[in-house]
Amino acid sequence: MADESIHYVNWFRQSAPYINAHRGKTFVLMLGGEAITDNNFNNIIHDIALMNSLGIRLVLIHGARPQIEERLNANGLSTRLHHDLRVTDSAALQCVIEEIGVLRSMVEAKLSMGLVNTPMHGAEIRVCSGNFITGRPIGIYEGVDLCHTGEVRRIDHKGIRGQLDQGNIVLLSNLGYSPTGEIFNLPVEEVASQTAIALKADKLILFGAEKGIIDSRGVLRSELLARTAERFLHQYHSQLDNPETAHTELSKSLQMATEACTGGVPRCHLISYKDDGALLSELYTRDGAGTMIIQESYEQVRVANIEDVGGIIELIKPLEEAGVLVRRSRDLLEAEVGQFFVVERDGAIIGCAALYLFPKEKMGELACVAIAKAYQGGDRAQMLLKAIEDQARSHQIETLFVLTTRTAHWFIEQGFAEIQMATLPGKKQERYNFQRNSKVFSKIL
Repeated sequence: MADESIHYVNWFRQSAPYINAHRGKTFVLMLGGEAITDNNFNNIIHDIALMNSLGIRLVLIHGARPQIEERLNANGLSTRLHHDLRVTDSAALQCVIEEIGVLRSMVEAKLSMGLVNTPMHGAEIRVCSGNFITGRPIGIYEGVDLCHTGEVRRIDHKGIRGQLDQGNIVLLSNLGYSPTGEIFNLPVEEVASQTAIALKADKLILFGAEKGIIDSRGVLRSELLARTAERFLHQYHSQLDNPETAHTELSKSLQMATEACTGGVPRCHLISYKDDGALLSELYTRDGAGTMIIQESYEQVRVANIEDVGGIIELIKPLEEAGVLVRRSRDLLEAEVGQFFVVERDGAIIGCAALYLFPKEKMGELACVAIAKAYQGGDRAQMLLKAIEDQARSHQIETLFVLTTRTAHWFIEQGFAEIQMATLPGKKQERYNFQRNSKVFSKIL
């Protein structure tokens, strides 16, 4: 089999757990007007069709900011921003309604494609739009009448679920309707976040020009806790002193993602509409393609079981070959697996550590500490250490020790101090490997 075919087969196998996990789940996707006119939009539509065929319940929400701007300019109209909200008078509202109608028809047409020899062939997607969003006027905000600019009052989550139950994709816009028959121009990000909250969606996915959150080193943050995102937003907003300054696209998405997390949506994703395959990579690979905003980390530290042995072997093998860790056979690991703690991420073992007890001396050995290379630099090793320390204390262990050849500084930073081998339990001294010449460190619990 050719290398390309092998790569494809391996990718498809690795995506299987995500295919199974996402089936039957509800995802809300927000696409701004910029995404719809991007050259990559057809590919996004193809990926949405694939997700639909894999059993994901989809709600698509689209905006139209650049298209509305163009129509306003073409009609010789201008509007102002107030706290990042467009002041929508009657003439501007007409432009909003017209552009939303055009884009909705365009998206529905794209989702209706079914040409032979295309990814959409045989998809037969049914799209449902409707007055699922009830809006209300914001009114006068700090002395400025926002006219027909509104906010979300209610989401008809039962009506949307009814359409999803029938296998339809629900397509919504940033228009809201009132019981008095009025139409309001709503922020599309607010519609997306409030819809996800009302539906108790499993994911909110926000498309933007950027890949996600880039840190000060220029590195993409694949995961961000909601409280950290809120801190970033606070810093950003504190720098805005002009109410007519437009917020960045990324800050809008980040704010709605944090609000959705606070409202109960487990995971929100920021991905780029410019990157072909970003949606599939984010959902069906372990590391994703953008930034995921979560209320709490979805990695867990737990006691290992026999099913984890294969993952532990794969994790520690490179370190054993490099001489950082002592070699352990599968038989030994299977016998001692109950003494291991692991860090699990989406079913994969990305970290491990073991605790060996010497109850007579009230000492415990921390051993086989390993973090997968792709996940180093975070606090996962500290999480494992804390779990080991808690376990040791529960067994009335008073001193934790470790033998190391390459990572002495890290253990010193965690409160360990170098000791003489003679202070170790007798049985451990007997098994000391003089050829490795490991240094010994201990920490009082």
